[in-house]
Amino acid sequence: MKKKHTISRRALFALMSAAMLPPITVNAQLRRADVIVIGAGVAGLAAARKLRQANISAIVLEARTRVGGRVWTDRSWGYALDLGASWIHGVTNNPLSKLARDWRIATMPTDYEYAVLYDTNGRALSETRQVAIGDQLDALLEAAAARGERRSRDVALQTTLDELLRAENLSPSERRVFDQALNATIEHEYAADAAQLSLWHYDSARVFGGEDVLFPQGYDQIVRGLARSLDVRLDHVVRAVDFSKPEIRVSSSRGVYSARSVVMTLPLGVLKRGGLRFTPELPRAKQDAIAQLGMGLLNKVYLRFPRRFWQDEAELIGYIAERKGEWAEWLNIAAYSDEPVLLGFNAASYARKLETMSDTQVVAAAMSVLRTIYGSRIPLPEDSLITRWAADPYALGSYSFVAVGASGDDYDALADPVDQRLFFAGEATHRDYPSTVHGALLSGERAADEIIATV
Repeated sequence: MKKKHTISRRALFALMSAAMLPPITVNAQLRRADVIVIGAGVAGLAAARKLRQANISAIVLEARTRVGGRVWTDRSWGYALDLGASWIHGVTNNPLSKLARDWRIATMPTDYEYAVLYDTNGRALSETRQVAIGDQLDALLEAAAARGERRSRDVALQTTLDELLRAENLSPSERRVFDQALNATIEHEYAADAAQLSLWHYDSARVFGGEDVLFPQGYDQIVRGLARSLDVRLDHVVRAVDFSKPEIRVSSSRGVYSARSVVMTLPLGVLKRGGLRFTPELPRAKQDAIAQLGMGLLNKVYLRFPRRFWQDEAELIGYIAERKGEWAEWLNIAAYSDEPVLLGFNAASYARKLETMSDTQVVAAAMSVLRTIYGSRIPLPEDSLITRWAADPYALGSYSFVAVGASGDDYDALADPVDQRLFFAGEATHRDYPSTVHGALLSGERAADEIIATV
């Protein structure tokens, strides 16, 4: 049995207090700066921070009443739970890791091999069986990639996998096992159904090496560090950007701002909706990139119980559902803290279905799975936290993916500056590291460097 990564409640609050950062500095009288940054997520804050270090003034306009964007930490239960981003994916040479070290922010590694998988009837599969399932998925993904190289046009990953699976002649139960592995491994990672993912390009991003780590005291510690001493205006919904004249005008719900340059960091989902008016219109290549890239969805359901009833010491708990994509993966929060909390992940189509359900219905669906695994006598949760990122008007999804017909070139097209005055940042503008917080961070710094080069 491997040792748990635990932190006591007392230590948790002590570390939270030690990690508190100074408040954001706001000068509400000014409505002009060298640069207006639209969005106070990680990309926007990283851009403004680097501009400030270069003595270039920047005002950050944020629609929400908080900073962080899709990094959102909740403490309503008395401890930190991340409702948005959870991990630093790959700590080796990752710029987020450096910030965490510099700011003495505690992290804890996740061991993905320290997992248990239950079948549809609630029986735990052996470790040997779990390894065999992983090997089968890897082999089929490699075969799909090889078949893709022989295709004359892009198709969905699911299309090619189905072609290969027909030759496997799987039984219904064997197909459920494969579908769970595909959902937990691929569809959760990319926040999209395999039927939406480009066979040619879905996995073209780069990765940092090393462990993935969580923030036991919350990911928002990174956000607060980035926001320190920046001029951030909250509750400012941007409606229009007019860059037809030398001075760019940014119209918001709280007035008009002006600057010689603008950094646009709105999520891809918001750009897809088209609620922001650009004058003149964005170049056709950028509009096409916005249309072609996909905006994925990964939602979380935290359940807090009166006591820990599960015996699993594993960090990850998998479940093979009757229907693909339903409650395939859980994170055992008790493996990282003393709290009796389980976190269920759902992605893509099923995540969208859950968003149409009430909290009571979502909890009932989750409990049906947990009762199958742990028995009918387990207690009801005392409380729940349920995310609905597709319904969030300032996100409209979780993060980007490469849809059928799109490619990494679309990330580059979305990143390209317009007229060397309108710059773009955000995870969906970073070809190498899309869909990640470090991609957002690096994109914000890139946009700042592009502006600095014009001075």
